[in-house]
Parts: sequence; C-alpha cells; structure tokens
Amino acid sequence: MSDALNQLQVRLAYTFRDPALLERALTHPSYLQDHPDEPESNQRLEFLGDAVLQILLAEALYHLFPDDREGILSKRRALLVNEAFLADLAREIGINACLFVGKSEAKTGGRNRTSSLADAFEALVGALYLDGDFASTRHIVLSLYGNLPDRLLHIEPVDNPKGRLQERVQPKHGNAALRYESSHISGQDHAREYESRVYLIDQLLGTGRGTSKKLAEEAAARAALTNLEKV
Repeated sequence: MSDALNQLQVRLAYTFRDPALLERALTHPSYLQDHPDEPESNQRLEFLGDAVLQILLAEALYHLFPDDREGILSKRRALLVNEAFLADLAREIGINACLFVGKSEAKTGGRNRTSSLADAFEALVGALYLDGDFASTRHIVLSLYGNLPDRLLHIEPVDNPKGRLQERVQPKHGNAALRYESSHISGQDHAREYESRVYLIDQLLGTGRGTSKKLAEEAAARAALTNLEKV
C-alpha cells in the first residue's frame, strides 16, 4: 500500500482490515479505462456511503438541535453533504493525494475535481461501514466533521426571515401581499423598543419586537414563519 494511503489511514485513526476496500473507495471510474483488470470503481461504495452519511448526520443533528423542526434539520443536513462541502473535507484529509484516476483525467486536474473528491469521500464512508460497523463509522466521520455547530456557522446562509417569508407566500399571493406595520412602543433614544406586525393582505401573520424597526420586522417575520408551519 502506498505512503499516501497509509497517511490517509493515520488521519482517519483507522486501519482497514481489508485494504482492497480502501483502494476501491479511491478508484475513480476513469481509472478502469487504463486498467481494465480492476474489478470495479468506487461508484457502488459511493451509493452506500451516501446513505450511511445521511443517516449518521441526521442522527447527530436530531440530538444537537432538539428544538429544530424537520425542515430546518433537513436544510442543515443538506449543507453538510453538498458536493462542495464534501470535497473540502476530502482535501482536508488528503484524499486528493491518493485518488486513482485515469491518465487523461489526471492531465485535466481530475484529482482535484470537486465532484470526484465528493464522490470519493462518500465512497470512503461506505468502505468504512463495510470494513467496520456503523458505530465506528459514526465516530470516524463525526471526528472528521468536528464541531457541527461551528461548521454550520461558517456555511449556513445569513438568516433572512423577511426573505424566507416572502418566498413562502409569493407563489400563491404574489409579491405585494405582505405588509409590515411598525411603531415605537417604549424607551428613550438610547434604548428604544419597537413592535412590528406583518399582515398577509389583511390577515395578521405574526408580531415581533426589537430595538429597531428592522429587528422588529425580522422578529415578526420569524413569528409568521413559525405560525405558518403550524397550519
């Protein structure tokens, strides 16, 4: 086994009982064009690894965010398994240094291609699962991800509740259906408090408070989104 593969196992803190599984996980389909005797590429392991990754992240997020609704949990999981994010994880652990690709693929930068690295990471998860078990795979993969809330902090889009509310109602009601009414309700200039109400045409959707009109409107939009989830 090459030094690159040994170094990868060191980074994983795991030694494969079946080294062929690790090699297969890192075998890009293009490699078979130059090596027809190879049994298969990493595509089947990628299929398996994708499913394993989905369930172990779903489990982790379920316990980390007990107050989040299904929709928010699904969005967070999607961010943690999207192609660009998985490719970055693959680079962090050095998969790009030991990916088996065909000669033509290598010449065009195939070892650093985002899609190839993301596929290889999923295949690696599948290989870990087959070589060990779910518990060991969970431990290794979550160790690679590190602190999930910190990861999400850097990749989650900036919260925009008014935009999300607009997206929610626009398909059925159009662009001008929402209306905000805000007023200064208490406090001096240095500590003002505002209250805002958001209406869908004439129906009150939510009420919120904040230290500025903008923050009050955002709070009202969040309340409206929560109320719509209950419908």
